[in-house]
Order: sequence, then C-alpha cells, then structure tokens
Amino acid sequence: MFDPSQFGAMLGSMQDSIKELEERNQQTTLTAKSGGGLVSISANGNGEIIDISIDDSLLEDKESLQILLMSAFNDLRKSVEENRQSSAMNLLGNLGGLNIFGGKNNA
Repeated sequence: MFDPSQFGAMLGSMQDSIKELEERNQQTTLTAKSGGGLVSISANGNGEIIDISIDDSLLEDKESLQILLMSAFNDLRKSVEENRQSSAMNLLGNLGGLNIFGGKNNA
C-alpha cells in the first residue's frame, strides 16, 4: 500500500542523490585516444570537453588529423554515454532501498 508520509522523504532523498551524481560527473574525467595516442580528447562526466591534445606531427596532415579527431570524439561520446547510463543505474539501485509502498524492504 502507498504510504504518502514517505513520499516527501523519497523526493528529498532523490534530489540529494541526483545532485551528488551531478557533482561526481563534474569531477569524473574520461579520455579517448586515437592514432596510437597522436590525438587525445578528455571530457568530464557531463560530456563537456576539457582538453584536446594533438601531436605536432599531424599539423601538416589535415585529412589524417580530421579522421583521428572524429575517431577520438566518437569514442569519447560513447564513454560519456556509458558513464551516464552506469551512473543512472547506480542511482536507481540506491533509490531502490526506499520503500514508499509500505511493504517489507528486503535490502
């Protein structure tokens, strides 16, 4: 049975958990490299690019630089998305301990 008295507590806990998740993502650094490390791109867990490193040897080869940048960006985008999904699953798992329906909690 739904217990309305626990609803406010659940919402407050959920907001705290989301805020904590956002702060953790801001502090998380994900990096993708391509061309054996000739191009390296880093982003925080929120997907904001925080660093790009390009080896000087690529500065004269525009086509190779473009290909390696695309590869690194695509790999980084996948890493950011996987990090977000993992974080969301952890958040849901942590919220699973809240028992808003009044039944027994097996956690």
